[in-house]
Amino acid sequence: MAPLSAAVTGHTSNKTALHTRLHIGAHTAPRSVLHTFDIVCRISERSSQLRQAEQKVGHTILADLPLAAAASIGTLATRAGVSQASVTRFARAIGCRDVRDMKMKLGQATAIGERFLRAELPAAEGERVPQIADVIYADIGKVLEVNRALLNQDALQRAAGLLRNARMIYAFGMGGGSTMLSDEAQYRLVRLGRPAATYHDALLQRMVAATLDKNDVVLAFSTSGNVPELLASCEVAKEYGVCLIAITAAGSQLAQIADVVLPIMSLETDFIYKPSSSRYAMMMVLDVVMAELALLQKDHSQELLRRLKFTLDTHLGSGNRGPLGD
Repeated sequence: MAPLSAAVTGHTSNKTALHTRLHIGAHTAPRSVLHTFDIVCRISERSSQLRQAEQKVGHTILADLPLAAAASIGTLATRAGVSQASVTRFARAIGCRDVRDMKMKLGQATAIGERFLRAELPAAEGERVPQIADVIYADIGKVLEVNRALLNQDALQRAAGLLRNARMIYAFGMGGGSTMLSDEAQYRLVRLGRPAATYHDALLQRMVAATLDKNDVVLAFSTSGNVPELLASCEVAKEYGVCLIAITAAGSQLAQIADVVLPIMSLETDFIYKPSSSRYAMMMVLDVVMAELALLQKDHSQELLRRLKFTLDTHLGSGNRGPLGD
């Protein structure tokens, strides 16, 4: 039997260890659950719950994120008016392993979302404050002008030929603008008598891709061209011999596996409050491809469009110059 003193010592040691684990757990996540998180949001949410010295560290970091990411622990402590130990405690309190880990996450937050850390309005010309409509209209015009220069006639005609000859066309898109444009592609293709379907759900996209063959075509939309789920679906389709047309960023992962690339360039500004203008670039490319397709099958397209116009006029009374839709 173990001596009583040893048993008591062991009990005390275990109790101390448990207390230590609980104390640390209140300030830092276990190593097994450490992961990438939004450090700016976490600092904003947790700072008010910490000791006063640690709150000062949080306020100092949020006041100048780029500086905090680059500063040494001594510089950060001096600017906050606290000890270096307080900076270390703060880092652990917000879920970082140490100050170095915190600085790395701050650097990532600064690099990825710097323009979202500054609530700036568009620069005014002289004393005139620009109207939001003027800012948005100017951005749309600029993105269309830049992307017009990227259009390649050979690639457009090749894409149109693949769409004309496809047994079935599947439009893939994920995310805001890409999802909307994949739906738009389906609507436009149907007007020209081409069988088309669109899928946005990642798992369903992948399942559909596995059922295709060389007689089908996938028309993929992605502003970045680096969406993992979309790439996986397209790679499955490619494995079965499907031709892939991609409206995406030149040089992206999606562009690298596509049979035909119709490149687009996204031009995002520091005015973060407006929708992305990149979807106008995708829409322009889609419009041009659809026009090329319509001309490849000119007589057939003309008859289908005449039918559409006749049906709409008798139903809506839209007149000679009314759009083919509403």
